[in-house]
Amino acid sequence: MLEAILSLTALGIVLGTILGIASRYLKVEGNPLVEEIEQMMPGTQCGQCGYPGCAPAAEGLVKGEAEVTLCPPGGKSLAAALAEKLGVEVDLSKMENKEKALAFVNEDLCIGCTRCFQVCPTDSLLGAPQQLHTVISDICTSCEDCIDVCPTSALSMVPVEKTMQAWHWPMPEKYNKEITL
Repeated sequence: MLEAILSLTALGIVLGTILGIASRYLKVEGNPLVEEIEQMMPGTQCGQCGYPGCAPAAEGLVKGEAEVTLCPPGGKSLAAALAEKLGVEVDLSKMENKEKALAFVNEDLCIGCTRCFQVCPTDSLLGAPQQLHTVISDICTSCEDCIDVCPTSALSMVPVEKTMQAWHWPMPEKYNKEITL
């Protein structure tokens, strides 16, 4: 019994040392720009940009395969920051900042078909088959994917009420005027 414990311990130490050395010398370096771009993105993994998450979207941006205006949750401010980081020109006049809205389930119309939470990229819809569904408002990204699949139109987007917890100071518009004294 003692021999088995000692042999397994020795085997674990030897294999752990080999793995540690291999991780140091066989390490694959990633593109640091991709990591910086990914950190700038909202991280909701909502898929509204056409990519399966923020990491593939960041790779597409760095490779030049995607426009800097690809992220609807990020809005104009993220597009401007991405353009500055990547050194590209961007026309923000076509982009609109949507007001934050959350999915809302009308209890009278919900039949519990589960189609909505099967397509929700952030799992913000909660429910069970043949049961009433609800929305976890803290993680809803306003992607509106659930609206399209609801057969009874029980889901709608409701603007977030302006309360002390939900209010944010609006970003000032940049002025392109020269100040003369």
